[in-house]
Amino acid sequence: MISETHRDLLESTALAHVATVGPNGEPQVNPVWFGWDGTHLRFSQTTTRQKYRNVQRDPRIALSIVDPANPYRYLEIRGKVVAIEADPDWEFINGMAKKYLGQDTYPWRRPEDTRIVIVVEPEHSTQMG
Repeated sequence: MISETHRDLLESTALAHVATVGPNGEPQVNPVWFGWDGTHLRFSQTTTRQKYRNVQRDPRIALSIVDPANPYRYLEIRGKVVAIEADPDWEFINGMAKKYLGQDTYPWRRPEDTRIVIVVEPEHSTQMG
């Protein structure tokens, strides 16, 4: 489903711009850190974020990843949220801090935040460049 020519973007430190459907049907887009396990794309959110509420209500999701070395090369993935997992020890977000910042722990941790991991199953992809 995801072209071999663009799989490297899934292992890169590019941000994924994630689009969800808002409560009134409007698109809502934010850049996020993400991980790829070869089957699913995963990203972290707190339970107070709009994106979390959006995917609970409507699991449809789209992501766009632009190649940092060539802004005319990108990968778009459309799919659905197949799981929302707890991250009580912040293991996932700490792993993302390691990937994106080279730090062992997420530096903006707030004690009041409850972190979850949103798991996306790709259903369709397109690419350019």
